[in-house]
Amino acid sequence: MKRLSIIIASMALAMAAVGAAHARQDDIDINRLTGSLDQLANDPSLGGYAQAEQARARDAINRLAQASSRERPHDLYLAERRVDLAKAAAQLQDAQLKLTQLDREHDQILLDNSRRDAEMARRELERQRLQYQLSQEEAARLQQQGQEYSQAADQARAEAEQAKKLAAAQSKVANAARREAALAAQAAKAMRSQMQDGGTVETAPAPKKKATKKHTDQP
Repeated sequence: MKRLSIIIASMALAMAAVGAAHARQDDIDINRLTGSLDQLANDPSLGGYAQAEQARARDAINRLAQASSRERPHDLYLAERRVDLAKAAAQLQDAQLKLTQLDREHDQILLDNSRRDAEMARRELERQRLQYQLSQEEAARLQQQGQEYSQAADQARAEAEQAKKLAAAQSKVANAARREAALAAQAAKAMRSQMQDGGTVETAPAPKKKATKKHTDQP
């Protein structure tokens, strides 16, 4: 009888030890999952996301803490999956937000590029307009200069023609003067010859001077 009592006491101690081991394991799992969930909640980048999933994970951890030994494996599995799902959902929402921001930045870059291209096109158009205006003004200047040159050439030709006519008239006057001078010299020579001879022969009358008309055409 005493031996039976010892065996029963030993079995009770063993069962208590097993229960204590299970209890310690329960505390380790609960602390591990709670710590992982708290780390997610306190994360400055991810803590604000997946609030519903974090709440479900915390409820699963609480159910695990109250589960019986028979239900514990299933509740532990659910609690672990809920914590993993909360992390994945938070990371997904963060990635989606960043992607949205990148899309907005990309759209802004495209808009800025479009505005820059439009500004460059406007400036190029203005440059071409100014270049065309300058070419038109240069063409008008050259045309005006050509007309002035043409008028100057016409005036020069007219002056040259007038000078030619004046030179011809002056040449005629000079020729007439030379003929008159020759006739006068002949008459003076004849008179000297008669005076030297002392003759009384009547000298022939000097030839009449041919009237000359001086051309005084002015240019």
